[in-house]
Amino acid sequence: MTDEERADAAHGFATEQVHGGFVPDAAHGARVPAIHMSSGFVFDDFDQARERFAGSDDGYTYTRLGNPTNADVERRVALLERSAEAILVGSGQAAVTVALLGLLQAGDHVVSARSIYEGTRGLLVQNLGRLGIEVDFVGDARDLDAWAAAVRPNTKAFFAETIPNPKNDVLDITGVADVAHRAGVPLVVDNTLATPYLVRPVEHGADIVVHSASKFLSGHGAGLGGVVVDGGTFDWSAAPERWTHLTSPERSLGGQSYVERFGSRAFVVYARDVIASRIGPTPSPFNAFLLRQGIETLSLRVERHSANALAIAEYLDQQPEVTSVDHAGLASSPFHDLAQRYLPRGAGSVFAFTLAGGEAAARTFIDAVELFSRMTHLGDVRSLILHPATTTHAGRTPEERAEQGIDDGLIRLSVGIEDVADLVRDLERGLAAVRAGRVDTAASTGLEARVGSVSDLAALAHTVPQGHVIAEEL
Repeated sequence: MTDEERADAAHGFATEQVHGGFVPDAAHGARVPAIHMSSGFVFDDFDQARERFAGSDDGYTYTRLGNPTNADVERRVALLERSAEAILVGSGQAAVTVALLGLLQAGDHVVSARSIYEGTRGLLVQNLGRLGIEVDFVGDARDLDAWAAAVRPNTKAFFAETIPNPKNDVLDITGVADVAHRAGVPLVVDNTLATPYLVRPVEHGADIVVHSASKFLSGHGAGLGGVVVDGGTFDWSAAPERWTHLTSPERSLGGQSYVERFGSRAFVVYARDVIASRIGPTPSPFNAFLLRQGIETLSLRVERHSANALAIAEYLDQQPEVTSVDHAGLASSPFHDLAQRYLPRGAGSVFAFTLAGGEAAARTFIDAVELFSRMTHLGDVRSLILHPATTTHAGRTPEERAEQGIDDGLIRLSVGIEDVADLVRDLERGLAAVRAGRVDTAASTGLEARVGSVSDLAALAHTVPQGHVIAEEL
């Protein structure tokens, strides 16, 4: 089937998230695929066992190597990303690890955006660094010349996130992909915070996509999972000397290379059979089941997440205690043009805002809210709140945090799907506590606090743009 025929045959996103990749249950007719909680699978006879291990029979042998429940999720995510194939693993961190180890070896080099998840940064700097793999970070991901300047002869991959956490600084996917391809290397993109509903990176030039499926893909916060998605577009045979692990003869393949045997699937087969199967980040089939249940409502949730987040960002942008709001949906954002280009359905629901009072104000605010959950997670149906400077980015020096725009007064939100009126009311509770703290400080020092009148603040809070009207009791 050609790409054009495949596009014509593809269903709409909402249909695909419900029906995509489903294999009917011939034995019982169950509409929801079964949870195959089995470590291994019985062979019919001696020859079938041999054929499955030889790869001439594509049945299952052992859940670490493959499982029908997990395979159902893999097919569905690959369809939603409009990509060739996916590998389900135990967590988002495992997905990044498997993807990078499928590309890199000692002596190699990675060019990465600086604005990425701290766990991924630690993986690149510490874990892969100990294996002799180097990384350079691009401070301004919009500076395509900086990406190009960081390339070395031993560069093997570019890495970035579509919507980085916590600053909502949208990636120019096509621009960075073009630079990567001119250097002869693939672009690996973490699409966790956007999901394929908001953007499919492969359609804009990315080659490999990873997800922390524990976040928006699941939505319910009840299980962990990660996905490596191969777009199937990168030509691994164009520079055989660069990808020797894929282009050299392999004894287990009868002397053929992965490229000779699998063609455009060479990377994903190697990542599954050599990296994931041996490191063993295997998800429980029960977690795969939970993930599949979440995917079926992905578009509905992300649409609500994004609308709520934009409404809250616009509300916070009007508050005198807030010095800045980092949300690409705002016209004032330096990434607004990229959001309009790549994210017409919304800029996601994870963003940050900064309070003028620094850490003290952030502490007061976070301790005052009641509906937002104080926890380290993202993409939950529940709204979440966190202070990056003392949690996710606590291991960075003050200078490094300042360089990334992580102020002591910066607060990260992951906006859920609750009624936006209730969420704004809860944020106003936090702002009121900050104002009260300023008044107390002013009283104790004999200074006049710079706070607007209660009526002015109430007037600001009563109406949120995009048609969201806040409850009168606010």
